Amino acid sequence: MSIYDFKAVNKYGEEVSLHDYEGKVVLIQNSATQCGFTPQYDDLQDLYEKYADEGFVILDFPCNQFGHQAPGSDEEIATFCDSHFGITFPMFSKIEVNGENAHPLFKYLVSEKGFAGFDEDHQLTVKLDAMLSNADPDYKNKPSIKWNFTKFLIDKDGTVVERFEPTTPIYEIEDRIKELL
Repeated sequence: MSIYDFKAVNKYGEEVSLHDYEGKVVLIQNSATQCGFTPQYDDLQDLYEKYADEGFVILDFPCNQFGHQAPGSDEEIATFCDSHFGITFPMFSKIEVNGENAHPLFKYLVSEKGFAGFDEDHQLTVKLDAMLSNADPDYKNKPSIKWNFTKFLIDKDGTVVERFEPTTPIYEIEDRIKELL
């Protein structure tokens, strides 16, 4: 199984086969427009522009499951991302990434790569850890997605090779992307 076995609805309401991205290095993320990590869109757009011609693509999936930080419609989210960050990589319709209604793609991604741990040096790690520990003291041992801007790196064969938590510095992700291109 690979990501190519899945389909998703894009921001225009059209069903897209992820087979369309075969042969590319893909970074898949869940996102939100009102999150402390939302400024990552700037660095992600820069990464996309820098490596798109080499076969790299980012697939963005808004999700409102974490603090209700993606409350808008698909159109409102896309307009926000375009006007604030100039996003040109593919954006998809809002989905759920955890639980009974999780999109099958994200169920697959989580089954391939579980929680990787937060970067201890990131300023939001203490806050995330306290909040998540309060809700579930055993959260670190569960593979579920913990917050917005969790990313999965996929190689050219459609295999999930790594998971990055939202606290992972973008330069670390870039280094891994370069290795796979």
